[in-house]
Parts: sequence; C-alpha cells; structure tokens
Amino acid sequence: MIEEKLTTYSIGELAKLLEMSTRTIRYYEELGLLNSVKRIENGRRIYTDDDVRRLKLIKRLKILGLTLSEMHELESIWQIHKTNDIVLARLLEILDSHVHRIDDRIKDLEILKNEIIEYQTRIKNKLGG
Repeated sequence: MIEEKLTTYSIGELAKLLEMSTRTIRYYEELGLLNSVKRIENGRRIYTDDDVRRLKLIKRLKILGLTLSEMHELESIWQIHKTNDIVLARLLEILDSHVHRIDDRIKDLEILKNEIIEYQTRIKNKLGG
C-alpha cells in the first residue's frame, strides 16, 4: 500500500503562496471561513491543500464583491446542509443582488458624469471659451 504524503504549509508559506498577509489568514480563521486548520505539537498552525483551495475561493468571492459576512453565511449553509446545491443557490441570490446594486451605481455615476459635463460647459461659457 502506497501512502500519500500530505502537503502542509506554515502560515508564512501559505501567505507567500497566495499573496496575502498572515494576519488576513488568521482573521479568516477567526471568522470561521477557514476552519480545518491543524496545529502541531509546538502550537504552530499547519495548512493543507484544502486550505489553499478554500483561500483561493475566498479571494475569488472577494473579487466578485461578496462581503465577509456573506461568505460566512455561505460557510454556515455548507456546515448545515453539506451540499453545494443549496450553497450555490444562495450564492446566485447574492450575486444577483450585487448585479442590481452595481446597475444602480452605474446609473448614479452616469447622472453624476452628466452633471459634471454640464458644469464644465457653464464654466467654459462663463470664461468666454
């Protein structure tokens, strides 16, 4: 029987690999977003490839605009139901909400842009140009 060697990382190695601070990793752990962390005899944390995948997912969700609270909600749903279907359905609802907020923000920015252009035009006219 061949025994697979589990790849482990120190917090510093993990931070470097994922280009994030050790403080951020600890914070995610405190929030319950990273909960599979093990400690070795001297109390130091060790991380696995599962933790790498989880942190990459967190980074992707942040890029999509999810808050840490929303990520925690998804983690809680996963812990209760242990099924991706329910988690993905809730993620879809969250993303829909974000799209609507972005659309609203774009409309507000278009209005602001037009007001600025109008103001520029009035200033130019006042200056004789």
